[in-house]
Parts: sequence; structure tokens; C-alpha cells
Amino acid sequence: MSKMTEQDSLRVDKYLWFARFFKTRSLATKRANGGRIRINGNKIKKSSDTVRIGDILTFAQGNEIRVIRVLNLGTRRGPAQEAQSLYEDITPNEDTDEATRDKLLAKM
Repeated sequence: MSKMTEQDSLRVDKYLWFARFFKTRSLATKRANGGRIRINGNKIKKSSDTVRIGDILTFAQGNEIRVIRVLNLGTRRGPAQEAQSLYEDITPNEDTDEATRDKLLAKM
């Protein structure tokens, strides 16, 4: 049986806080527990659900839908530059038409 290391996965609320998408971990926890985050297209129900490198996260941040690819899990909530190295932003650009944005919002 292979042993999982600490870096294989990370709680989604902790990851989003490390990556500075939410100001506090409790805000990230509320969003995750409210079913407002998707991992690889699947709605999660608990903040304890885990993310792995390569996962695609979709969530609302303010008035926009963010879509990111997990590049690293991180070990702490560091400065902004360190946080930005944890993900690749693959959010559809601002040129996306309103109907497409509305569909993304409806799926949340």
C-alpha cells in the first residue's frame, strides 16, 4: 500500500487561502461548504475535499467566475508572488460574450 505524502493533496479551503483567493480561511471554508466550488467540474460539498496538482477549480470571486489549474499546493500563505506560483489562471477572457458568462454563473 502506497503512503500518501503531505504534498499529494491539500484541503480545498486551505489551498484557496494559500493562493490568496480569499482573505481568510473561514471565508474559503464557507464558500466550499456552500457548494459554490467545483473541482474538475464536480461540485464539492465540504471544505475538507482535497485538491491535487493538475486539478481545475471553478468558483465565483466577486462578480466574476474564476477558473484555475493547480500547479503547486504550497505549504503556507506567503506573499502574493508566491501565491501566484500555485496556479495558472485559465479564466475565459473578458471578450467572452455575456451569454457564455451567464451559463458559467448558472452552473455555480
